[in-house]
Amino acid sequence: MVNYYDILKVSPKATGTEIKSAYRRLARKLHPDRNNGSEATALKFAAIAEAYEILGNAKERVKYDRRLVDIQFDGNGNGNGDSLFSSANPHAKRWRQMVYEKRYNDIIDRMIAEERREALALQRFIFPLVALFVSAFFFALVRPNIFLPDSFSEWWEMLIRITVVVLFVVGIIHIVGRIREAFDRYGYDDNILHDSVLDDSEIPTKYYSRYSMCTLIIAGTVLCVGAGLGIGLIFDIRWSSSPYLFSYSPTVDVLLYPPIFVLLVDAIHGLILTAEG
Repeated sequence: MVNYYDILKVSPKATGTEIKSAYRRLARKLHPDRNNGSEATALKFAAIAEAYEILGNAKERVKYDRRLVDIQFDGNGNGNGDSLFSSANPHAKRWRQMVYEKRYNDIIDRMIAEERREALALQRFIFPLVALFVSAFFFALVRPNIFLPDSFSEWWEMLIRITVVVLFVVGIIHIVGRIREAFDRYGYDDNILHDSVLDDSEIPTKYYSRYSMCTLIIAGTVLCVGAGLGIGLIFDIRWSSSPYLFSYSPTVDVLLYPPIFVLLVDAIHGLILTAEG
């Protein structure tokens, strides 16, 4: 049986990220376009592509690992190879069965851990994205006028403005960081070697082009801002008891506060995960 771990030069205990990195490294090195169409290199490239197709998929990897274990223990706890594994001694058989069960349990535990890491990674993108859309709609609807009201004249008011700007910049950097993480994990670039084997038809369904992801983020934000402004202005929503809310026209606050809100939501989410972990 072909050992895909040897082909990708990774340990059987390697994480999904490590397997992905190993595949990318080898694929860039062995891609036919970089080796003048060498047949030998093309065969190696096909081999690492096949290995990644199995090991890069959590469920397929579990099936493959179980086959490896079954081959070693021939499915009945009867090992092949050295004398200990092939011994008929009842103590040796019991030991083989314990090793066999432990390896199966290790496979399942690793799959569960990998699925948890994938779920957490997805949350690190989904939570900020949803927070961005919701806050963009909300602040466009409310149209606050807190940042630049005419009454601001005291030093502490200027300090508040500086604090808001700093949090806005930090929020933007935070959002960009989350987007870059999502691009690396879930997106591919058509202009460079990506995670597909040879062409777009073989890209795993959970991956998307970076162009489509950017379009989703930008279009979603614009639509949420437009919907909030449209609803607020069309229905002429006012709040007479608070002059700092529902201004007659969009203000700079509509742009400033969504990144700050995303930063806050993500910080709370991080604290919750830390407490649970």
